[in-house]
Amino acid sequence: MTDLSAPARTAVRQCLALESDESCLVVTDDKREPIGRVLYEAARAVTDDAVLMQYPPLSQHGEEPDDTVAAALKEADVFLAPTSKSLSHTRARQNACEAGARGATLPGITETVFTTGLDADYDEIAAECDAMLEKVADADEVRVTSPQGTDITFEFEGREWLSDTGIVHEPGDFSNLPAGEVFISPSSASGRYVVDGTIRPHDLLEEGQTVTFEVDDGYVTNIDDPEVAAEFETAAEEVGQDAYNLAELGIGTNVAVTELSGSVLLDEKAGGTVHIAVGDDASIGGDTDAPIHSDGVLREPTVYVDGEEVDLPRGV
Repeated sequence: MTDLSAPARTAVRQCLALESDESCLVVTDDKREPIGRVLYEAARAVTDDAVLMQYPPLSQHGEEPDDTVAAALKEADVFLAPTSKSLSHTRARQNACEAGARGATLPGITETVFTTGLDADYDEIAAECDAMLEKVADADEVRVTSPQGTDITFEFEGREWLSDTGIVHEPGDFSNLPAGEVFISPSSASGRYVVDGTIRPHDLLEEGQTVTFEVDDGYVTNIDDPEVAAEFETAAEEVGQDAYNLAELGIGTNVAVTELSGSVLLDEKAGGTVHIAVGDDASIGGDTDAPIHSDGVLREPTVYVDGEEVDLPRGV
């Protein structure tokens, strides 16, 4: 049986820096209960005010949890959310951080990803994030290309680059775990990007398999894979064109991830990769509220900042 206690201690003690006088809420669902329980036990070793809350899995990433979960998140000093469907881009998570809670979501986490992604020095990952952020923070535009056919340009008017370091020590701080990326919600984008790494619902693509997205004026206009396209069609039934909003450009900075695993949560953090997401961006500096946020990972990107190629951290 895999020993999950060490990565749980890393999450609770190094990443969240939980103190003995703080409350800690662990929110999990029926599919991720073993990871939720080991995080609860790690928190319980630090504070007497630890709670484990479990609920049935939600139907899709970005779906809002019920009011009980939302209220509990908002009242906690610290929260951890290992769930099969992501709470990262929900109003419940956002409102909790705005109320002063600090925390991390672990969407789609598996025992393998938990042990691999948290077997790292998060101070080192934070330093990689800082170095990458310095390269892109003042960019007017970023162009991404790849040997698979990617050629897309992003603009950022009024938007701010953010950093997901895994170090969550101040009120309102938030991170995914495993962590390691800098990211932004673009104001617009046009071109084509070709995912050759990891994307739901396929997870890790087979060698030579790709998914191509055509983008015009900030919206996806075509997806060449029927299974991927179907997820957006379902979301579009609820919110229309907003489901196709070009939501995020991210650059992986976790050099401890040396190969892709098939988990979007881990693979989008891998040093040397780029990920691009479609759908909701309201929780990361945009203005689109949608019931989907779907990332695709590019293995071999080249990134140009205002026309100049920049070096990427190297992991994979």
